[in-house]
Amino acid sequence: MKISAIQMNSGSEKAANLAQAADLVSGAVAADTPDMVVLPEVFAHIGGSVADRRAAAEALPKPGDDGGAVYEMLRGLARDHGVFVHGGSFIERAGDDFYNTSVAFDRAGNELVRYRKVHLFDVTTPDGKSYRESDTFGAGDAVATYRADGLTIGCSICYDLRFAELYRLLAEQGADVIMVPAAFTLQTGKDHWEILLRARAIETQTYMVAAAQTGTYLDGNDQRATWGHSMIVDPWGHMVAQASENIGFATAAIDGDYITTVRGRIPVRNHRVF
Repeated sequence: MKISAIQMNSGSEKAANLAQAADLVSGAVAADTPDMVVLPEVFAHIGGSVADRRAAAEALPKPGDDGGAVYEMLRGLARDHGVFVHGGSFIERAGDDFYNTSVAFDRAGNELVRYRKVHLFDVTTPDGKSYRESDTFGAGDAVATYRADGLTIGCSICYDLRFAELYRLLAEQGADVIMVPAAFTLQTGKDHWEILLRARAIETQTYMVAAAQTGTYLDGNDQRATWGHSMIVDPWGHMVAQASENIGFATAAIDGDYITTVRGRIPVRNHRVF
């Protein structure tokens, strides 16, 4: 399987973000012929006020029903290009509640998984900027995986990356590849992004596919900066593909035989005590 991690610079204009995502997916398919494309966290809308974010939210459809603009765009990209689409994350409305949610589709546009981000980013970064994800979102409470071309794909989103226990649970559920759509801040990303991705890959002996936001966006009147550097890391902890600082994509082949080789070299799953 070949996977492309899409890197975007989204903002608070939903239609423009969807157009950017569609163009980048089409470009990746034309250039690298991937089997799967992965979009960043909150690719359809980032920034603005809490009211803006909630206005951009979509309810997820019941099986067989049509969804909103984001859901149908993702489904259409899968069908039109004949690829698996892991839809990064977008803002889900569920009654009076809101979630940061990933949805994935198979090559025919059939939904494969829904995952609500478990760990919410309520942090003040070293530059003094405050992030309160819980002001907008509720937290998910379930581990999620799905199957794609014989591989088990695990779901995570951004700040989840700091919680190794989630990744151990994904590994125990048989994950071969773990998705990390993200909007890592510039302040934390420059020091922690690559290290954490490589650590999680080594610990779980899986591929990590991290599609990220890059550049700046406005949160109210405050300019925020994201780190970018979308990358794919193999089970030995080597970075095998990375995007530049601009919008674009990074593509790498996922080698199932190599996953088996790495797990045979250091059989940590057989040696685990606790």
